[in-house]
Amino acid sequence: MPLARKETETLFQEQPETGNQYLEDALLRSYLKMHLPPKVLEEVNQDLERFGNRLLTQIKPLGWECELNPPVFRQYDAWGRRVDHIVTCSAWRRMKEIAAEEGLIAEAYERRYSNWSRLHQAVKLYLFSSSSGGFNCPLAMTDGAAKVIESLGIPGSLKNAFDHLTSRDPKKFWTSGQWMTERRGGSDVANGTETVARKQPDGTYRLYGFKWFTSAADSDVTLTLARVADAEGQVKQGSSGLSLFFLKVRDEEGKLNSIQVQRLKDKLGTRQMATAELWLDGAPAELISAEGRGVASISNMLNITRIHNVICAVASMRRMISLSREYARRRVAFGKLLKDHPLHMQTIARMEVQTRGAFLLLMEIVRLLGLVETNMASEEDQLLLRLLVPVAKLYTGKQASAAVTEGMESFGGQGYMEDTGLPVIVRDTLVLSIWEGTTNILSLDVLRSLSKSRGQVMAVFFSSVQKKLELALSTAKLEPAVKQVRDAISGLAQFMQGAGSRGAVTMELAARDFSYTLARIYAGALLIEHAARPDASSTDISAAQRWCNQELCPVATELGNRSYEAEEALADSTLVYEGCPAGGSRL
Repeated sequence: MPLARKETETLFQEQPETGNQYLEDALLRSYLKMHLPPKVLEEVNQDLERFGNRLLTQIKPLGWECELNPPVFRQYDAWGRRVDHIVTCSAWRRMKEIAAEEGLIAEAYERRYSNWSRLHQAVKLYLFSSSSGGFNCPLAMTDGAAKVIESLGIPGSLKNAFDHLTSRDPKKFWTSGQWMTERRGGSDVANGTETVARKQPDGTYRLYGFKWFTSAADSDVTLTLARVADAEGQVKQGSSGLSLFFLKVRDEEGKLNSIQVQRLKDKLGTRQMATAELWLDGAPAELISAEGRGVASISNMLNITRIHNVICAVASMRRMISLSREYARRRVAFGKLLKDHPLHMQTIARMEVQTRGAFLLLMEIVRLLGLVETNMASEEDQLLLRLLVPVAKLYTGKQASAAVTEGMESFGGQGYMEDTGLPVIVRDTLVLSIWEGTTNILSLDVLRSLSKSRGQVMAVFFSSVQKKLELALSTAKLEPAVKQVRDAISGLAQFMQGAGSRGAVTMELAARDFSYTLARIYAGALLIEHAARPDASSTDISAAQRWCNQELCPVATELGNRSYEAEEALADSTLVYEGCPAGGSRL
């Protein structure tokens, strides 16, 4: 008998629905209760609960509209005149207004709560990120630009720009770009920057060059690097030849300031945001760093944008888990709900442990940043922040990619469907291990932080971890986790003792495992610290135990496997290029 076709064919699965993100995030709320002063906690709690409701009712729908209506590039008008107009949707423009209204940049610079203001801002950004429709990216660069200007002492010529970047007034609020990547691409700006700055008789500069990857190309202003040409038109190569410039993207009439848009980039993710290739053809700009000190001056911006990268990574992990766990309460498979299948729960629980470690790592760096910004940080705090920012950025970027793909899989075939919104989360997350430095680039930056401090930063790292472990001495259930972290510290210390006698190639080969080791040990200590507080829950203790059950010191393990020997580097090259006629290595 043929099956009768039903009038309405539907998929018999329920859509997961989440509520107020703040109220449903137990770890976030317990962290704030543990760390914030009572009066600050009361006010912040009210603000975040209100914001959580606004995310649900207003911001989330706008974010989806941004995804459905990506920017469009209109190069010419109807009469053949070149206009280079990047058309964004109304929801994107509304996001900018909401960002101002909520003080998503202003909060960090008003410092209403002293050293806790930066943490308050970071938490709001964390809640905002997954519903922002990609607007978290221009906010990252806007925050970075404001930080650079503040670090320069807010000179008079930049006071107006700083006020706009940190405004709560939607009509005054500006966003900033960060134009660094050029045709050679990548993180090697010292050798890849070709843009030239020519000084004008009035003391201003005109920039000439090609910016190959400019995120948030619809921003109001930007910071960019260029090489100042001397009287003979010659420029100095290398990082010492780079200077930092501020420029307005459009003139008073709203026209591009001697800038041409070549095209919009066709990206895997973050499609909601306009990323473009730009020609600078005499763009007027202001030199804001000392000549040749561009890289040092923009480092403050990179520090902030890397922290924003961590915020986005942790937010995407938390969002995917929230959806996965809610779906498990609704979806029936093989006669019972997914939440009643032990293997399914084990999988999500492992994602949860990773997310908790990443979250506490994020909170630690923004706590330290708040101390630095209010002149309350010790020298040890400053060293620790310098080390942990690249460590957290590289590690959470990798964690997030793994967690969101695992989360998408937990939905089965539905996870692969575009209109569920789940593929958007995956695509937008994959950029996080690339933007602001790949894993390998940041691993080498971690090594630089060691060499610049002459090893002092590692002494601070070990001391900080030990202090956190001491808080758990009276909690018997945490004893195994404490021992595992201490064993890992011992293995790391042994690696460090012999580090000085090893060659540059050996240390480079160990850089990634070394950075992973720092991340796992420190996050383990943070989880233990959180689980040792008097009102800790059984899940806090379980999360700490489970985190510490993983390999905490991969650098010691791989050292024992001789993975960092010079001959292993040659073997790596042979493995990769076997059968390739152009194979070989210059190691």
